[in-house]
Amino acid sequence: MTILTTGTTGYIAKRLIPVLREAGHELICCVRNRSRIPEDLKNDSHIQFEEVDFLAPPSPDFIKAIQAVDAAYYLIHSMGTKGDQFTELEKVCAQNFKYCLEHTQAQQLIFLSGISNANALSKHLQSRLNVELYLASQKYALTTLRAGIIVGSGSASFEIIRDLVEKLPVMVAPKWLNTPTQPIAIRDVLFYLTRSLLQPNLYHGAFDIFGPETLTYKTMLLQFAHVRGLKRTIITLPVLSPKLSSYWLYFVTATSYNLAQSLVDSMHVEIIGQKNKIHQILPHKTLSYQDAVIAAFSKIAQNEILSSWKDSKVSGVLDTELSKHIHPPKFGCYKDIRSRPIQQKENTLEKIWKIGGNQGWYAFNGLWKIRGWLDQLTGGVGLRRGRRHPFELETGDALDFWRVLLADKENGRLLLYAEMKLPGEAWLEFSISDNRLWQKAIFRPKGLWGRLYWYAVLPFHGLVFNGMINALK
Repeated sequence: MTILTTGTTGYIAKRLIPVLREAGHELICCVRNRSRIPEDLKNDSHIQFEEVDFLAPPSPDFIKAIQAVDAAYYLIHSMGTKGDQFTELEKVCAQNFKYCLEHTQAQQLIFLSGISNANALSKHLQSRLNVELYLASQKYALTTLRAGIIVGSGSASFEIIRDLVEKLPVMVAPKWLNTPTQPIAIRDVLFYLTRSLLQPNLYHGAFDIFGPETLTYKTMLLQFAHVRGLKRTIITLPVLSPKLSSYWLYFVTATSYNLAQSLVDSMHVEIIGQKNKIHQILPHKTLSYQDAVIAAFSKIAQNEILSSWKDSKVSGVLDTELSKHIHPPKFGCYKDIRSRPIQQKENTLEKIWKIGGNQGWYAFNGLWKIRGWLDQLTGGVGLRRGRRHPFELETGDALDFWRVLLADKENGRLLLYAEMKLPGEAWLEFSISDNRLWQKAIFRPKGLWGRLYWYAVLPFHGLVFNGMINALK
């Protein structure tokens, strides 16, 4: 059958698409920008990519292109959007998507939402609940799967808990750590997503999916520590405002402040599922939380992290499309351009593609760390995000406080855009041509402060950029 997927570059979709392909389905995958199509999917003849932004009314050409779909997955969310904008953005996206799907032959739409049984919901969970109403239609059957906290290598919950456990032997934490929840492993989420496909008994219904245990966030942290062989002490404070809690989560973990606010807002709410008929229609033994953590680290050990929440734009500060930044400006900029002859192109490319994360930046890593700390203190992302994979890069990946705008290994070009706090915009580019490595740092200042900033850091450029290109050549 032919299936339409949204959120193609997101955490869930990048896990779901290979499973659907293994089952033999033809796919039409929606992307906001073709430059972000995952490398391992680009050449699959059974996948058709359509460029579309559901924040705007889709074109007749797009609706025509998806006419033959049998079913669809709605995996779009705006949780990390600044302020309260995500509520309106989710409404617009859902309504535009519904209009498109109603003009196809689709029988079913599967929407992955969050468990929302509490009397008082967070803004995020209420928005997810509203999306169900926006997507419901008389022309196709809506099946909503409401999931608990998702645990898997690269998931937001997993990586945030990992940051807390591995960095802090003693935690003085907010009282919401005592809130109960029912985490579910990513492989169990994928089971329900795929097995719900064209199941008439699940049409026009909403179903909670969750793991076998009810745990507090504190218990999850302690069980995570147990799996990692770490001894941790957690002290919860009776009073800590949501704003202070958000700052606490932001400074200790790799999450952005906007996402931290949304998470803290939701973590006050009990996310407890209710048994329903999906557990009889699709009988399945879900993994315990500890087993889900063990499974996640098994993937990490094998470098098989297919997707990470950090590669979503909600983990950074970029609130426009990547394509708008992919051509660094030529005028009104300060530039640091260096080149070196190289002996073996392949060796240099391997070094470039391993840059950042645990590898570091090849020269004066201490200065890079100081810059990361300063960025974090001013509300930036710092160096906490690291990288998804130790030696693979794809367009859209987070790379410390950079975002990968272009990763073209075949043609020897890597282009990064700075997501650190700056009085302007910055790009860092590596390219190889005619047996020479070119390294370009480009900065477009914003006002007087931007110009003063460039000259203030100029003395360090000679050390950092010169050392880096010498190590890469």
